[in-house]
Amino acid sequence: MNADDRNTRESTRAQESSSSFGALISSLTNEVTALVRNEVALAKAEMSQKVSQVGTGIGSIASAGAVLMCGLLVLLASAVLGLDVYLETPWLSALIVGAIVVVIGFVMLKSGQKKLKSTNLMPQRTMAEVREDKDMAQHHKGQAKEQL
Repeated sequence: MNADDRNTRESTRAQESSSSFGALISSLTNEVTALVRNEVALAKAEMSQKVSQVGTGIGSIASAGAVLMCGLLVLLASAVLGLDVYLETPWLSALIVGAIVVVIGFVMLKSGQKKLKSTNLMPQRTMAEVREDKDMAQHHKGQAKEQL
């Protein structure tokens, strides 16, 4: 093997490693782009599902609330009339029943606020995937530095 053959082979290897490095960078760019698109699509799907669940729940609560309100008004009217039989003062009977209802309503309001605060609408699966992708990218970055 002469010097010209060796120089030609070394030149070919340098070109191959250069072109393979370019192909590697191109492939990495394409894969990262696809990964980001997939993560965004997952986040959109997960948020859409959560919003749909919340919307269905709110609709059910609103319907039940309307029916319950009608029944509550009838029960309150009968409570006022029943208390008036003993007190014989209609305004005092209405005041007592009204005060009790306000206290109960306030307790229910605070309970509902507490439950609403504990609702977590963050897309948990997407966040976990993004963390995994970040860890994997850091791992590959370290490997790429070692190879260079």
